[in-house]
Amino acid sequence: MNQILKKLSPVRIIALGFALTILLGSLLLIMPFSVKDGVELHYIDALYTSTSAVCVTGLIAVDAGDTFTPLGQFILAALIQIGGLGVTTIGAGIILAMGKRMDLKGRTIIKEAVNLDTGKGIVTLVKNIFITTVIFELIGAILSFTVFVQDYPVGKAIGISFFHSVAAFNNSGFDILGNYQNLIPYRDNVMLNLTTCGLIFFGGIGFLVIREMWTKKFRWKKFSMHAKVVLTFSAALIVVGTVLIKLTEDVTWMGAFFHSVSARTAGFSTYPLGTFSNSGLLVLTVLMFIGASPGSTGGGIKTSTLFVLFQGIKSAATNKSEKGFHYSVPKDAFKKAAVITLLALGVVITGTYLFTILEPEVGLMDALFEVTSAFGTVGLSTGITPGLGVGAKLLSIFTMYIGRLGPLTVASLWYFSRGERVKFPDGNIAIG
Repeated sequence: MNQILKKLSPVRIIALGFALTILLGSLLLIMPFSVKDGVELHYIDALYTSTSAVCVTGLIAVDAGDTFTPLGQFILAALIQIGGLGVTTIGAGIILAMGKRMDLKGRTIIKEAVNLDTGKGIVTLVKNIFITTVIFELIGAILSFTVFVQDYPVGKAIGISFFHSVAAFNNSGFDILGNYQNLIPYRDNVMLNLTTCGLIFFGGIGFLVIREMWTKKFRWKKFSMHAKVVLTFSAALIVVGTVLIKLTEDVTWMGAFFHSVSARTAGFSTYPLGTFSNSGLLVLTVLMFIGASPGSTGGGIKTSTLFVLFQGIKSAATNKSEKGFHYSVPKDAFKKAAVITLLALGVVITGTYLFTILEPEVGLMDALFEVTSAFGTVGLSTGITPGLGVGAKLLSIFTMYIGRLGPLTVASLWYFSRGERVKFPDGNIAIG
């Protein structure tokens, strides 16, 4: 086994790790100890749920609260935690906990998994990721408990609070409240709304940005270009999304704010999205497509990709260099951002096309929304997920997997070339 792993590239090891975790999770969820008495769970739904958990999506084929036992819900939370932190990060944490050293291959895999440019400080970063996760999820659980204990017995309220905190910080929209209700009963609860949004936000900006905010004592001038881009664009998207949702839907400002935050890959909802207009769903679709930030628990093309695209377009239009926050944008950044965006659009458009073939009775907007939600690892749905056929569920599973790994990562899995041996002369081509 070790010999096989040594021959695989870091990207392929990461992809294989996620796939094996999904399969193992599906087998655990289908076991009698995970399913409540009298409930029938088909394997396709167990596989769908496991994929949704490991890919930190939150799309549900069956209700987690009504289907799974407390042990099954614990397994589901563990899958969400593994998916959010990353299979490779979890593996590195176990190696370090056992007192063993991490070899060069392991450091390279971690570097690829968390989008680092260098392999320096990997061990310290892994430790900080675990500490950060524990702190945020513990605070989130405590704050959530003050809300849930008002409606549930103390023991159950503790379980719901920890599950909710893990799901929120890892940007996965699962809930165990039952009856497919998500957080609709708590739409007017300020504490739970703000706690959930806070966990989603910090889970979505990435561990590197959180660490930088802490080490540099929240001094904006000392932040790196990456941190400034992530924080600025995240805040801007939340504000713009809130205003647009409020303009199109009959929801409170709190509801508009919550869905603007949640649509950036979390998947919680306080209003039934099946009642939203096409305008509102389109706003959420765009937010889901953009997603969170690099090195975070969220999906989408990422905020930094959007920033680089804007700067590249601005540079082409004004004939000025690409820059932002008194920094120059790295060379080839626009090329990479454009490739990621085009691949992402290709996945969403192709997925929507296939979805409409497999589920012809589903409207185009609902199909686009469902596929984008799966790709962005969001978990929001207009309510059509439980009624999908096997083909559509398999399509959604594949889309969630691509979304979690990233379209560029998936594309690189099939790259076998060792370099070009022939150089061709430049040709002429008209563009625009």
